[in-house]
This record gives sequence, structure tokens and C-alpha cells, in this order.
Amino acid sequence: MLRRTLLTGAATAALARPALAQPATARVLRFVPQSDLTVLDPVFTTAYVTRFHAMMIYDQLYGLDSKLRPQPQMVEGHVVEQDGLFWRFTLREGLRFHDGEPVRGRDCVASIKRWAQRDALGQALMARVAEMAAPEDRVFTIRLNKRFGPMLETLAKVGPSALFVMPERIASVDANTQIRETIGSGPFRFKADERIVGARVVYERNPDYKPREGGTTDWGAGPKQVFFDRVEWAVMPDPATAAAALQNGEVDWWENPPNDLLPLLRRSRDVMMKRSNPLGTFGTGIFNTLHPPFDKPAVRRAILRAMSQADYMTATAGADPSLWKAGIGVFTPGTPLATEAGLEAITGPRDIERSRRELRDAGYNGETVVVMSPSDQPTLTALGEVGQDLLKRLGMKVDFRVSDWGTLVQRRSSKEPPEKGGWSMFHTTWNGIDGINPGVMTYLRANGQSAWFGWPDVPKLEALRLSWFDAPDLAAQQKIAAEIQQVVFDEAPYLPLGQYFASTAWRKTITEPISEVVSFWGVKRA
Repeated sequence: MLRRTLLTGAATAALARPALAQPATARVLRFVPQSDLTVLDPVFTTAYVTRFHAMMIYDQLYGLDSKLRPQPQMVEGHVVEQDGLFWRFTLREGLRFHDGEPVRGRDCVASIKRWAQRDALGQALMARVAEMAAPEDRVFTIRLNKRFGPMLETLAKVGPSALFVMPERIASVDANTQIRETIGSGPFRFKADERIVGARVVYERNPDYKPREGGTTDWGAGPKQVFFDRVEWAVMPDPATAAAALQNGEVDWWENPPNDLLPLLRRSRDVMMKRSNPLGTFGTGIFNTLHPPFDKPAVRRAILRAMSQADYMTATAGADPSLWKAGIGVFTPGTPLATEAGLEAITGPRDIERSRRELRDAGYNGETVVVMSPSDQPTLTALGEVGQDLLKRLGMKVDFRVSDWGTLVQRRSSKEPPEKGGWSMFHTTWNGIDGINPGVMTYLRANGQSAWFGWPDVPKLEALRLSWFDAPDLAAQQKIAAEIQQVVFDEAPYLPLGQYFASTAWRKTITEPISEVVSFWGVKRA
């Protein structure tokens, strides 16, 4: 078992270093994100840091509240006709993009179409769309050839990739090509001229933004009221440096301090903390199924039956068992679709020698496995270290490639063989909200070349996933979920690594931020 540790003495010394000078203004919010922002296009990548960026500059048709209910955001209201086959949406008055152009129905249609090219839930919707149109400037319509129950949940999708509205001219760019122009209608504007790669990202308040009237701010729903003129992201890959900056008042909010540093932060009277997401976070090991050896289901299955979720979670979240859970299946624990079907594949006895034999019998021929791991995200670094150690103990040849997260995000899109610049495996995490059902689970898509990174081709899994959309009630959905979990354990398109609970930390000089969706509206100086 590997255990990621930090030198307490060094961290303490860092916490005690003198504060650096900074502009004395109460109108600037300083934030430490999980990593640098390397991809600006929220459709092109599922990286959370890009989603956080997009939530600032774009707006959504519907916002998801803390009870996972979609609430009108850009939309003023909608009507449903023809037994659920025709939907008519009307936009709020006064919505404008940052370039001054009004938001029109055709912008919404183009944005939905582009997003749906790469998103699993969007693809499920478009498979049932007969026509989308914009008969008036503030209206767009969706005509279906088959009813689609989660329509509003789809338009409110917040898990990556989230659905954001862009100008039609930008949304017309093919989804497989990154957009370079960041024009939205959201509460902030991106300051590209102040961007410093690896160090700083800057946003300014959009003075023309009109929040929804009435209601209360709740996750992505309600009025998005902004109380800061600027938000500055300070990129700090070293956790001790970020902790020191928070304690000394150089920054106001740190997205995801490692659990190892939480005891040190608690010693500061000026720092507040809470769990960043009540549904937790879960880890996944992503196989590249296009190339040997992970093109063979039996090879992937042998690794799944050899791994220990406890090893992964202890390395990631620490030895305190209250901060993580093992014995976790496909769906987020505590949510309606969570099931124990087939869990013995995860919880059964582990025997490395047996697993080595299974790996040889499965057809592993000594290929070199390229495992990618980021150096600037401690949680993912820990997962990568446990993963590569497991593969080595199983007798596999491992080429452990460490880079920053942004480089990894770009390389994972390559479908080239590992020896030609591609990859074999990487590890990543997902917010619990992104594992509540097959519709939002990007990594559960198993339709080969159209699937998420790793591109698994498991027809039975894909058929079950699609059948979930037609399930008439919760009991039917739960039956399908149990079957999905069993197929995942049989085919091992990815590794479920367990669940852990992370925290977010902020100074008492600001009010409690909305960490569940990492939003910058609602927070103000205390």
C-alpha cells in the first residue's frame, strides 16, 4: 500500500512565512484552483477546471439546485405539448452576450447541437430530436420523435461537459475543434489579455448581466449576483505554498486542499473549511481499450479483481476512514441507483499471484503500458502512484509518464498507440453528482470511437445505458442499474476506485462560497 505524505515540518514552515504584498482592495476575490486552465472550450474537454471557467463566462438554460432539480435560468418558462413531443422555450428579456449582441433562440439551438456532439446525455437527446428551431428571437423549440423524460435535467446538466449557451457563430464550430473565442452571457468576462500561463487567470464582472429575479441562490440555480469586480485565479501546484497563501491572506479561497493539510489549516483562526461536496468524489482508472494490452476485456478484468479500493483511497484521502469509503460500485453511494450487484468483484479476497496467472492467461504479452499521471494535483498523483505500483506487482512493464494536468488532458485525446505518443491508462476523479445515473455518467458510454477517452466498445453496456432512458419508473431504473454494474465488473471498461470526501477552505473575510459547483456568484466580503 502506498501512502502519500507531506513533510509536516516543511508545511508548517511554509504556513508561517511572511505575507507578500498585494493590492489592498475589497473588490477582488483571489482563488486557488485545482490546476492551471489549459483548455478554454467546455465542450472539448471534461476537465473540471474548464467547467469552473465556463460557469463564470457562460450561462445555462436551466440551473441545478441542491436537491438536483432543474430550475429556469436563462429560460423564462416553457410549455410542453403533443403528449411530450413538442417543447417550446422562451428566454428571459435582456439577455446579452459580452459583445453586446442579444441572446437569441438560434444561439441556444446551435449551442445544444454542438454540445451534444460530444456529450453522452446530449447524444441521447439528439437521437430523439426530429427538429430544433428558433421561430422567434426569444424562442426556441424542440420537436421529438420519441418522448424524452429527462429533458430539463439534460438542459441543466452541470457535470462535465455542462451545457452552456454561446453565440451561434461560435457554436457553429465543429465540436472536435477547440474554440478560441470566449464570448458568453454569464456574470463574468474572461480577461485573455491578463492570462499568464501557469500562474494567473483573470475575470471581471459583467456589468450588463441581469440575474434572475426572485428566489435564492442555490448551487447553479437562482439569482447569480456578483459582489466582486474581479476574480483572480492564482495557480499554485504546491499544496504547502497554497496553504501559506490562504493563511496569510494572499488568497481568499482554496478549492481543494489535500486532506493531509487540513489539521494545519484548522489551527488558523482566520480559515474556515467544509466538505466541498455532500455526495463526495470517486476515483476511476481509465483504460485505453483501443490498443494492447487493455483492448482485451480479460486483461482489464484481471486488474479489476486484483486492485484494492482501500489502497487507492488511503493514498488519496489519508488513513482516517471517515474521509473515504471502499466497496463502492458504479453509482454514487446513497443515491437511488446505488446497488450491491456483483460487488464481490471489488470486495472479494485479493491474491496477487492468482491475478498474475489470470493476466497471463488473458493474453498479456509483455507490452509496455504507458500510465499518465499529473504532477500538479496531489489526489490524482496519489491515484497514479497506486495504479502504476499495482501494474508492476502484477508483472506488467510500466512507463510512468508524469506531467502537469493540462498536458495530460491534451495527450489523453490521442488515439495513437502508446509507443507513438498515445497512452494506456490514466486516473481521474468525478464529483458524486456525476455518478447518479447513466445519463450523466460520461465515462459509462461504451460505444467505441464515440465514447469518452478510452473509447470502450461494449455493446451490452451501451444497450443497457440507453434502455435506462425508457424505464417507466424507479424500480425499472434500479433493475437496469444493477445489470449495468454487473457488466462493468465483467467487462471492466474502467476501474471504480472508491469514494472520498474532500474539503474546501476559505478565509473568514469572505462569506461561505458555493463549493458544490465552484461558483463565484453569491460570495461577498464578510
